[in-house]
Amino acid sequence: MAFVNDVIDRLRCVLSAGALLASTEELKPYECDALTLYRQLPLAVALPADEAEVAAVLRACAQARVPVIARGAGTGLSGGATPRPDAVVMSLARLNRIISIDPLARTARVQPGVRNLAISEAAAPHGLYYAPDPSSQIACTIGGNVAENSGGVHCLKYGLTVHNLLALRVVSIEGEVLEIGSHALDAPGYDLLALLTGSEGLLAVVSEVTVRLIPRPQCARVVLAVFDSLAAAGQAVADVIAAGIVPAGLEMMDRSTIAAVEPFVHAGYPLDAEAVLLCECDGTAHEVEEEILRVEAVLSRAGARECRVSRDEAQRLRFWAGRKAAFPAMGAISPDYYCMDGSIPRQRLASVLQAIREMEGKYGLRCSNVFHAGDGNLHPLILFDSSIADEVARAEAFGGEILELCVREGGSITGEHGVGLEKINHMCVQFGSAELEAFHAVKSAFDPHGLLNPGKAVPTLHRCAEFGRLHVRGGNVPHPELPRF
Repeated sequence: MAFVNDVIDRLRCVLSAGALLASTEELKPYECDALTLYRQLPLAVALPADEAEVAAVLRACAQARVPVIARGAGTGLSGGATPRPDAVVMSLARLNRIISIDPLARTARVQPGVRNLAISEAAAPHGLYYAPDPSSQIACTIGGNVAENSGGVHCLKYGLTVHNLLALRVVSIEGEVLEIGSHALDAPGYDLLALLTGSEGLLAVVSEVTVRLIPRPQCARVVLAVFDSLAAAGQAVADVIAAGIVPAGLEMMDRSTIAAVEPFVHAGYPLDAEAVLLCECDGTAHEVEEEILRVEAVLSRAGARECRVSRDEAQRLRFWAGRKAAFPAMGAISPDYYCMDGSIPRQRLASVLQAIREMEGKYGLRCSNVFHAGDGNLHPLILFDSSIADEVARAEAFGGEILELCVREGGSITGEHGVGLEKINHMCVQFGSAELEAFHAVKSAFDPHGLLNPGKAVPTLHRCAEFGRLHVRGGNVPHPELPRF
């Protein structure tokens, strides 16, 4: 208790009044992120108001050897911001200022607590926007996007967060401010910008971000393709890309997802379809018209029974509103859902979707499929009821098997949600000991005492050995010392 009081006193000395939370009631909202299966109260929550306070908190924690877990809006789905009882959660919510918009250079300098959508709203008067658009963009923050290397429905054409960043200011565990990247086309030395993007708060804490803005397209229209076969829809995705077409977005939803979304949003999806594809074409009016004709021809050959093209901007937005509401819509058909995130080669979509359908019978749980089909980023939504004995365990085991399937098919255990706490055991499936040792060496170079977000993203070799033994017996390893909800 004396140690805890000492840490609290240290933090109170470097933070503004009211910027430190320590009571049980104050800490409760920070007990988990959007992966609500695992909850734990932190030692304290720090709410720095600027970069100087971020650095001061990190220095104080480093001196006391207290772990620090950086947190954005808490929309992460992999448990990256799940607290520990011995750690301080640092919320960056108060660093929410758009510092500048440069319409000539097409850049924006923002603090990490700025919402993703707010960047595009601020750039809109200049005819510009920020391309990566996660489904949670109305709430998620750019600092969290950098930590997880987030994507969105338009990442097929415009790239993930890493492809839309120019520079970062980050603070090391010792409280040193570092400038990473450059406003120029290239920067000398190692590509630390790419290293830090997607590092899940294990290497440094982001205090400022410079993003690339792009001009809004003159025209954008969506083709909604209706399929009577899930396999045909999966093959159609591969056919579109094979035809040399790179749409602005290419998304897919199965029958279960459509049934949840349509009453929720009234997007205009056909309830009798086995799957729908949303394919957006953007550019000049002439380019869009030409690309839509090519897309319709490919989709029709692939077995689409109908192709609907958005008539106007309002209908285009309605089509996308259904896709972006897929996660919240699940609340209408299931008490709980477990959102997975994995990537596979596009040409394996059809066979992987069939395998997931077979797993539904194995685990006795329904699974709705919605995903960024164009780049093979799956988001299976496993539906369960946490009040029923063993359904949580079955949902976890179901999700684990999907991740292992992704690896076997030549893909990855994550596409944009990160590893966090959720998938740390499955890093042992994806990588061998040599790669994991290299990851730990990078971590040690930035954070020698392992104080930044410990126990996330990169497993120890001992943990992998333990997981390997347990995995042979067919079970997923529960996360230790984290109570389920």
